Amino acid sequence: MFDLVYLSFGVAAWGIVGYKSLAWFRDRGNTDLGLACVMTGGVATVFLFSAPSLYRAFDRLVGVANLAMVFLYSSVVVFAAGALVLLLRWTAGEGSAGRARARKRARAAVGTVAVLWAVAITGFAVGRPDAVEHPRDFSTAYTDSPGVMLFLVLYLAIFGSSLAALGTLCPRYAARLGGTHLARGLRVLAAGCWLGLLYCACKVIGFVLSWTGHPAPWLSNGVAPLSASVAAILVLAGFALPAAGPRVAAWRRLRRLSPLWRTVTAQTPEITMERSAWPLRWPFADLEWRANRQMAEIRDVQRGIRRHVESDAVDIARERARAVALDDRQLAAVAEAAALRRGLENRAVGHVPAHGADSVVVADGSDQAELTAEYEHLALVADVYRSPLIETVLTELRQRSAMARN
Repeated sequence: MFDLVYLSFGVAAWGIVGYKSLAWFRDRGNTDLGLACVMTGGVATVFLFSAPSLYRAFDRLVGVANLAMVFLYSSVVVFAAGALVLLLRWTAGEGSAGRARARKRARAAVGTVAVLWAVAITGFAVGRPDAVEHPRDFSTAYTDSPGVMLFLVLYLAIFGSSLAALGTLCPRYAARLGGTHLARGLRVLAAGCWLGLLYCACKVIGFVLSWTGHPAPWLSNGVAPLSASVAAILVLAGFALPAAGPRVAAWRRLRRLSPLWRTVTAQTPEITMERSAWPLRWPFADLEWRANRQMAEIRDVQRGIRRHVESDAVDIARERARAVALDDRQLAAVAEAAALRRGLENRAVGHVPAHGADSVVVADGSDQAELTAEYEHLALVADVYRSPLIETVLTELRQRSAMARN
C-alpha cells in the first residue's frame, strides 16, 4: 500500500519537475523558476525514497543499511536550501545592488547548510549501531544513539527554519499579486510549509517523550509521516498551480468558445488557422494560443459582417433582454449574439441593409479591465447564441425587414 501511494506521487512529482524544467530551459534567465525545479525535484525524490520497497532495494544495492534515509533527508535539505535562496532573492531588493546582495547571501546560506549537513551525515555514519532496516521507524529506532540524533536534529533544524521563513513570506507576496494563479500557488505553498512544521514538531516532541521514558511511536511514526506527506502534496500543488492554472482556464475557455467559433467561421474558413493544423496534435497543446486564436477569429468575423446587420438590431436585442430582467452582462451577451446571428444570416443570402451597424461588438478588451473578462463575455455570447430569446429578436428583425421591402 505504502509503495503504491508513494511511488505514484513520486512519478507524478517527477512529471511536474520535467514540465517545469522544459519551461526553465526556454527561459534560462529565470532564476526563480530554476530554483522551483530544484525544490520540486527534492520533494519528488522524497516521495520515491519513502516507498519501503525502493528504500530497501537501494540499501541492498549499496550494501549499507538505512543509507536511503540519508538520501531521503538530503533531498529535503536540497528543498530547504532552495527555499532559503529563494527567500534571499525575494528580500534582497531591486536593481544590480540587490541582485549582488542576494548572490552573496545565497552563497553564505548554501555554504552554511552544506557544512551543517556534512556534520549531520558524519553523525549518521558514526552513530548507526546496527544493520537493521528502518524505513518506517528510523527516528524512534535510534533515540539512544547520539550520532543519529545529531543527524536528525540538524535535519529538522534546517528543514524547519526554511519552512517557517517560506511559509511567512509567501502570503505576503501573494497579497501583492491579487487573484492570479501565482498568488494562489504561493498560498497553497505556504499551507504546505506550515503543515510541514507540524511534522517537525511531531518529531521533536517524539524525541523528548522518548528521552523522558514516555515513547510515543504513534506520533513520530504515524502523525508525523502523514502530515509530511500531505505537506509535500500541497508544496507540489503550490509549485504546479502557476503553470497549470492558466492552462486549465484556457481549456475551459476553449471548450466554451469552440461551438461558437465553429459556427461563425463555417462560412469563412479562410480566416481560420485551426483547420490547417496537424490533425494528430496533442489535444492539450497550445491551449492558450488556440483560445486566443478562436477569440480573434470570432472578432474578425464580427468586423466582416457589420454592414449586413441592421443599425437598430443591437437596440432591439437590448430592449427584449431588459424586458426579461437580465443583468448587464447577460444583456450585452444577448445583444451581441443577436447581431452576430443576424449578420451571418443576412450575409448568407446576400442582404445588405440600407443602414448597417457601426459595430456588432458590445463589449471588447478595450472596455474590460482584463482580457479574461472578454473571454467570459464571448463565452456568455456562446451560451445564449441558440437561446429562445435570440430567436424572438431574429423573428422581429425578419418581420421588420420583410415589411420594409414591401
